[in-house]
Amino acid sequence: MDFIELAKIEDEFTQIAKTYEIFNEDTRLNRSQAARVEFLTTVHYIEQYLKPNDRILDIGAGAGEYSLYFARNGYQVSAIELSDRNVQAFQKKLTADDCVELRQGNAIDLSFWSDAAFDVVLLFGPLYHLHREEDRQRCIAEAKRVCKPGGTLFFAFIAHDMVFFTELQNNPNYFRTGDYDHDTLRLHDFPFVFHTVDECRRILRDGGIRIVREIASDGLSELMEERINSLDAESYAQYLRYHLHTCEKPEMLGHSNHLLFVGKQS
Repeated sequence: MDFIELAKIEDEFTQIAKTYEIFNEDTRLNRSQAARVEFLTTVHYIEQYLKPNDRILDIGAGAGEYSLYFARNGYQVSAIELSDRNVQAFQKKLTADDCVELRQGNAIDLSFWSDAAFDVVLLFGPLYHLHREEDRQRCIAEAKRVCKPGGTLFFAFIAHDMVFFTELQNNPNYFRTGDYDHDTLRLHDFPFVFHTVDECRRILRDGGIRIVREIASDGLSELMEERINSLDAESYAQYLRYHLHTCEKPEMLGHSNHLLFVGKQS
């Protein structure tokens, strides 16, 4: 599978699943110190809202990085993932001691689970892919349905404006040849869907979500990958402290490849 073949797939959900035959989700969050920043930041915020015995639903669970972390820290976790490759990678990591219910399925249909079944709902990967507004809103509506009243929902997006910087790092000719509308400066939404900070806010508010936190979850870590990966343990720990100290500042939200929103049902 390559990008040309991927682009030819007409069914959006088949295309989403096949995307992970190109991108290795199994190592994305753990392959290096820089890559780990997004995971550690996201976990830091989720843990602020967890209570003992809470049930967690991980929608679009990828290869299971978040599901397994929380299951191995004593929480009951259910997970759903669309991609065959990601499901297989997830299954290989599961042990008999892991309290994880893993299902293969689509984020816009959570009929496996009843209303108000979970205390915390994670909706990360699906919003990287859904092009149609009606699908995004169905996805959010399903996440809300299975979340208990008073529960907490977490949403992740790929930030539109930061992509230009990271692409320029890989391609010095990006501003001349890159895959974006050169008049409007709008990225083409392939193979992922990109959102500005204001678009993220609108999508969530239209879905009846009251936003309580906005976080630049990986900040400059992708852009500064080589330098961050060269840090010794003490310097890396202090870098993480700095990142967590600044990642909710409004001026940092546009300077991050991924955005994390914490929400409640409005």
